[in-house]
Amino acid sequence: MKRRSFLKTGLAATSMLAAPAILKPAFAAAPVTIHGLKSVSGAFASYGKFAEMGSKLAVEDFGPVLGAKPAYVTIDTEGNAGKAVRKVQEAIQQQGAKFFQGCTLSSTALAVGKEVAKGGGVFMTPAGADEITGTECNSATFRWTVPTYGAIHQTVRPLAKELPKKKKWYTITPQYVFGEALLTAAKDLFKELGIEHVGNSYHSTQEQEFSGYLTNAMAAQPDVLLILNFGGQASNCLRQAINFGIKQQMTILVAWTAGLDWFQSLGPEILEDVYLGAQYWHQVDTPMNNALVKRVKEAYGITPNYPLAADYISTTVILDAIKKAGSTDGKAVAKAMEGMSYDGPTGKETIRAQDHQVIKDYYLLKGKAKSAMKDPDDYATLISSGKSFPEGDKILCKMA
Repeated sequence: MKRRSFLKTGLAATSMLAAPAILKPAFAAAPVTIHGLKSVSGAFASYGKFAEMGSKLAVEDFGPVLGAKPAYVTIDTEGNAGKAVRKVQEAIQQQGAKFFQGCTLSSTALAVGKEVAKGGGVFMTPAGADEITGTECNSATFRWTVPTYGAIHQTVRPLAKELPKKKKWYTITPQYVFGEALLTAAKDLFKELGIEHVGNSYHSTQEQEFSGYLTNAMAAQPDVLLILNFGGQASNCLRQAINFGIKQQMTILVAWTAGLDWFQSLGPEILEDVYLGAQYWHQVDTPMNNALVKRVKEAYGITPNYPLAADYISTTVILDAIKKAGSTDGKAVAKAMEGMSYDGPTGKETIRAQDHQVIKDYYLLKGKAKSAMKDPDDYATLISSGKSFPEGDKILCKMA
């Protein structure tokens, strides 16, 4: 064979051998990872368990994102802001983490949001303090839940309208950022509605014995007892109030509950005729909520509650935004989230670009008697729902 013919034949063969390698991608797309900030241990572990279920299911249900199935990693906040911040810093520095969702406590969410912003990521939380989308807002942080302002306006206002003669109210408040925010919103609304605030009892975040605070409440002889704590503390406070016979002496409103799981732990005997604020209620008839109820029953054999629904939709929204942005750049994803509207468990939900607050309904429920329950999860009647958010000059977020 002539040298020229040999070279042509050899080059052609080499090209044919190389062709398949050129057609195949050099490497598989790296999966987008959501880091779930959950209270797996600590005082809020019962809440964290369901939040974890929600995020995991959202990632499992989501299709490919940027060419690969998304992944999920849990970060146990332990219900401690300092530990949560340190773990988030490690995830950003050592793993290149960018997308975070969760946090039960407002103090933790506020601290974590600042770290995620420094790291150029995105963070969506169900925490409650107004500062998250108010005075301490930042470009990386988004919040699904109605803030304390909305929770108070959608519980105190409709209850005051329903019971116009009950003008004297007493509050029991946890002394940290979330409790202070609820109390401030309540005091402002009391003034507007002509309600007399006859007293308040503060307690620590570790308190479990509420008899002294309840005794103070009874001594003030209010028409309504407004309970502003959350989770296990709210359970203990309400149980002890019922044992004291307070339900026969005054109306009880728990402004911010954990929803169904919390109701199940208390039972209808305690909840009957108690008014209850809720971010989410499984009986609300919206297309996405009906689908979520069905999916959760298939996956876990339970009815979805607030932490499960909140973390499911928040995780889904982040993944949708990454897909919409076509990028894992934190700023691009945040921009894609701003102004986003979607079908959520509460109906049409919109992320307000100005402060990264999701605009959604909040619910006022009333506990049912056991004899009135139509199924094991039918603990309450929906009294009212609506949207209440700071507007105009009252939006305190100054986005950097």
